[in-house]
Amino acid sequence: QVQLVESGGGLVQPGGSLRLSCAVSGPTVTNYAAAWFRQVSGKEREFVAGTRWSGVTGFYKDSVKGRFTISRDNAKDTVYLQMNSLKPEDTAVYYCAVELSNSVSYRVSPWDYWGKGTLVTVSK
Repeated sequence: QVQLVESGGGLVQPGGSLRLSCAVSGPTVTNYAAAWFRQVSGKEREFVAGTRWSGVTGFYKDSVKGRFTISRDNAKDTVYLQMNSLKPEDTAVYYCAVELSNSVSYRVSPWDYWGKGTLVTVSK
């Protein structure tokens, strides 16, 4: 069973930065796409950023372009989300997800495995 564990969330002031990490473990898993989603209570989970196995190209929600960067270290089976210039509207639980056919989708349903999430709060 593939397991994903997120870390790095917390409380940060507007304009600040955080880096989220997602550790992927379990049976040999390779050539997977990875993504970060977020969810606010009472709202649908939304795509934030994603990347294929190569990590060369990142795909982003429009509102985070230029502020967030997704990256990965495949040797460590870890995916990162660097978040800069944070805004109060970025407050949410952030989830890591992987997709075993190495395809990045903006929809929730194609993603095969999910972490339990890490809370990011942007507030003064």
